[in-house]
Order: sequence, then C-alpha cells, then structure tokens
Amino acid sequence: MRLHTAPDHGVVGAVATAIAQAGGIVMAVDVAESSHERLVVDVTCSAGDADHAKLLEQAVDAVDGVTVHKTSDRTFLLHIGGKIEVRSKVPMRNRDDLSMAYTPGVGRVSMAIAEHPEDVWRLTTKGNTVAVVTDGSAVLGLGNIGPGAAMPVMEGKAALFKRFADIDAWPICLDTQDTDEIVRAVEMIAPGFGGINLEDIAAPRCFEIERRLRASLDIPVFHDDQHGTAIVVLAALTNALRVVKKQLADVRVVVSGAGAAGTAIVTLLLAAGAVDVVVWDREGCLSRDDESLPPAKHELAQVTNPRLVRGDLHDGLTGADVFIGVSGPNLLDPLWIKDMADDAVVFALANPDPEVDPAEAEKYAAVVASGRSDYPNQINNVLAFPGVFRGLLDARASDVTLDMLLRAAEAIALVVKDEELNPNFIIPTVFHPDVPKAVADAIRG
Repeated sequence: MRLHTAPDHGVVGAVATAIAQAGGIVMAVDVAESSHERLVVDVTCSAGDADHAKLLEQAVDAVDGVTVHKTSDRTFLLHIGGKIEVRSKVPMRNRDDLSMAYTPGVGRVSMAIAEHPEDVWRLTTKGNTVAVVTDGSAVLGLGNIGPGAAMPVMEGKAALFKRFADIDAWPICLDTQDTDEIVRAVEMIAPGFGGINLEDIAAPRCFEIERRLRASLDIPVFHDDQHGTAIVVLAALTNALRVVKKQLADVRVVVSGAGAAGTAIVTLLLAAGAVDVVVWDREGCLSRDDESLPPAKHELAQVTNPRLVRGDLHDGLTGADVFIGVSGPNLLDPLWIKDMADDAVVFALANPDPEVDPAEAEKYAAVVASGRSDYPNQINNVLAFPGVFRGLLDARASDVTLDMLLRAAEAIALVVKDEELNPNFIIPTVFHPDVPKAVADAIRG
C-alpha cells in the first residue's frame, strides 16, 4: 500500500499496529517521500487472501491522518507482461552470426529437412517443445471463462514445464469451443511441436478431442486434467494403502465426479487392479442398469459399480475404504466418513475449495489428501506432467499408453521411501528433485 500521511513519523507505528490487529503481517515499511506537509509511506504486508487484503486496506485507511493512495497485489504484479518469454540460444553479434542463424545459411538447413523430414527433430526446437492447448472452457475451478482469461494459467503451465523438465512449452488459447475446429487447429500447428498437452477443456468434449488427435497425429497427445491427475492420484493412493495396510484389489473406492479427471482416475485404478469402484455424480451413483444416464456416464457405469449401488454420495460411501473427490466444494459431510470402513482414506481434490475441509476429515479418516498447498499431502499434477513429457520427448514417442501411465504412478510412489512414509507424507513435494527424472525414466521404459 502507498499511503499519504500526516508529517508525523509516529503514524507509521499506528499503521503497523492496525495491520497487526487486523491479522496481517507487516513485511516492510519505507518512507518514500518526506516533507513538512506530508509523508509518502510504502507498506508491504502479507494477507491470507484477497478478501483479507481488503480488510487490511480498510483498517489502515481508518487510521487518523492516513489515506491509502494506492494498493498493489504482488500476484498481479508478478503477471504484468506475462510470465514467459522467448530467448535466442545462439549469438547474434555480427553479420556472420546472422548469416548462419538466418538467411542465407538457414536455407540450407530447411532444404536438408525437406529432403529428410525426420531431421526436423534434430535441427529445430520441435524435439523439446510442447503446445499447451485450451479453449478456456474448464479453467481450474473457475469454469468457462474463455481463452483470454485462461492465458495466465497456460503461461504458468509453460513456466512449470521449463522449471521442472527444461521443456519449452507455449500457451495456445483457441477462440472456439467447437470440437471440429479445435481438432483441426491442433492438427495444423502440430508440425512445430513434439507433443500436445490439452488443458482445461470441458468434458465430454475433451474425450473426443483427445481421441481424434491421438488418431491423426504422430506425436503424443496428453490431457493433463485427465491423465496427469490420474497418475498422481494412483501414486498417492498406492502409498496411502501402504500406510493403512490394505491392497488395491481388496478395497472399495468411491470417486466423486464423472468428468475428465474422474473418468481418467477410474480407468487407471481399474488398470492397476482395483475391482470395486463406484462413481457418484449429479445423477447419483452411476450404475449400468440405469438407462437414463448420458452417453459418457453410461459408458463409465459399464465398467464400474459391480454391486449396483444406487443412491446419493452417502449411500455410496457407506462401507467404502477410499473416497476420491474431483467434483465440487463441500459435497462430503465429514460425519459420513464415520460410516466408511476402518482406516478410511479421503482425497478431497476439488480446487480451490475441496469436497470436505481436510482439517475436519482428519478427525475421522486415517489418511487425508487434498489439492491445497496449505495442508499435508498435496496432490498436484506438477508431479507428473513435466516428467511425462520429458520421457515422451526423449523417446520420440508417438503415443501415450496406459502402461506408461501406470509406470509413472509407480515411479512417483517409490520416491517416498519406507522410512519417510506416514499418514502426513504419502506423496513427494513438487520440488523433490528426484521426481521428474524418475517419471521420465519410467515413461521411457
């Protein structure tokens, strides 16, 4: 906050006190200008969230002799001008450099690729470049906010690719939500990329887009909201079951949410050996004898719910060992966990607000995980996608297989050593240096 105050340095102490009383933490106070008429004071403080920041501003503005002239949010400041850039890997110091990097020398390289198309992987950035593609229809937990509003998220994704796997990724935000147009647009840009990362595209459209692109392209297509989430969930569940001494084939699993993430999680769990999986969504517990289900959910019901459980989420949870939520906020009453099996495992992954408050869930469950960074056991896709694409690009893979996903999940799980494993540490931190390499090695096989 930039403050205009009376020319009394005692006001600075009053401002600091007001911020502390309102629950803020003062990080720095600087007098930017001083005169006989007024002081200009810059105060940097930490707030819990945007609403709390507003309360701090109001608290300071209420101090006698103080006017809040301007406020800045550090998160917004970080985004000014975007978070990524392009840099040249070669010098451009003189005409000789220019003649090799660009015309006329570059023409020889282009002709070489024309004669030997496979050399595009060696002589261009293609072999280390991923397109992060979205239509802005299902961005984080914010919904259908469009391609422009999706751009900061896609930039962040690109920055994570670079940070964790040294991959050059670029956001491609398409101004269409027509399946045919999205497929054709990706097909047209594909020659410049070694892989396609589909991101934040709503179900069920995302299923068809992925299927068609995998059939038409000779580079891997990976929908992170589906497969990245599934990999990390399986890794975390593997270790959670190690904690409670249960086997995947023996437990009852309830998945809340039949969208992109839920469908992929179920598919991977079944491939890993799960037998009793019940999916709950708006229609209730999905069952293959329910002919009223939409096509995608009816297809999912055909391979799940062997006991033909019907009813609401509470009905599905009764006697279950595992809850995995990829749906919406506050759908799970913490008291329902008492009706689950002993040593229940609860993954409440809806963002930013989970299906159940992790602190409340911990009162009844043996192991709790969420998508939040302010609680233990954060299930975060960053554990998967950088290493997945590093492995795919290094292997020049043309497809992503179910076996690759299973190997990646096992690799993440094994990063947590036996002596480290406990109910509050079932998954490594996203900054664990061994994770990207372990996943890449697993993908390469």
